[in-house]
Amino acid sequence: MAATEAIPTTVWRTNPVAALWSTMVGKKVVMAVTGAVLVAFVVGHMLGNLKIFLGADAIDTYAVFLRTMGEPLVPYSVLLWVVRIVLLTCVALHITAAVQLTRMNWAARPESYDTKQSIATTYAARTTRWSGVILVLFIVYHLLHLTAGRVGFRAGEFQHLSVYHNVVTGFSVWYVALFYVVAMACLCLHLDHGIWSALQTLGWNDARSSHTGGTPLASTTAEEGTTSWTSDSSASGTWAPAWRRTSFAPATG
Repeated sequence: MAATEAIPTTVWRTNPVAALWSTMVGKKVVMAVTGAVLVAFVVGHMLGNLKIFLGADAIDTYAVFLRTMGEPLVPYSVLLWVVRIVLLTCVALHITAAVQLTRMNWAARPESYDTKQSIATTYAARTTRWSGVILVLFIVYHLLHLTAGRVGFRAGEFQHLSVYHNVVTGFSVWYVALFYVVAMACLCLHLDHGIWSALQTLGWNDARSSHTGGTPLASTTAEEGTTSWTSDSSASGTWAPAWRRTSFAPATG
């Protein structure tokens, strides 16, 4: 009797990108990578906006440069729109991953705690969702305000590419200026927690860098601030990855 030929099997039964996205770790990696892109943009955007302190000519010339860079090889504003599309894609992926992670966390524990204390966590971590929501609202308003001139200006006040004039005029409305201040405070809180979480997710920051010895260490999940326990002297003698240190039972040391 002839031997039956073995049917070849594949390691990935589905697309590897889709398989990674379906996991909690994959969504955290997406949040970390897109967050890094957005942080780089925030830093670059801030450095460019500081030109306003050099006067109207400096900031207005910079605004023109952003639209003419690459010419004549690249048509007017094309590179700027490429950057905008990349940033909006990162924002969409970042928000989608955050919402799905939140739903996965809620599904993992459908019943709320009778008593929950936030231990070894920060205010930025506990409010990261709220600061994120405020930042999304701010992005929409900011684009309609200083980019399109559709809100916050009376008829004829907004002048295209006159950044200095538009900023001075726009911020002369006190509640608009106050909203920008609140949004920047939320941005600082979001960056404080987000950068720390991204470094931990990518493996560049973990408890080994700041804790030694064999005493139990209280740690918290980034999204919920709930307490878990682990030890730096586990049975294998090594630390588990950060995304695995989320059990609610004490680890044996």
